[in-house]
Amino acid sequence: MSASVVVLVWELSIPGCRSLKAKRTVLRSLTDRMKNRFNLSVAETDFQDVHDRAQITAALVTSDGRQAESLSDRIDGFVAEDGRFVVSSFHRERI
Repeated sequence: MSASVVVLVWELSIPGCRSLKAKRTVLRSLTDRMKNRFNLSVAETDFQDVHDRAQITAALVTSDGRQAESLSDRIDGFVAEDGRFVVSSFHRERI
């Protein structure tokens, strides 16, 4: 049995966000909830000095490719449902 590794990348627009502190509050809430709910690694990976834009990247490892795809879809839906930002792009890569 081989492991499946999936990398998920979202670019987010955070309308109305006027400070890096406010941005960090939104992102910390999102990434903490993702970690707790889906048991994955997630971090802000780009646009750290831009107050109304962010990129977050998550990595997950499963023992089954179908499970990885299903979980990836659930995680993407979870991010898309959060009303504090707009997902401007999403990329999924299976390694």
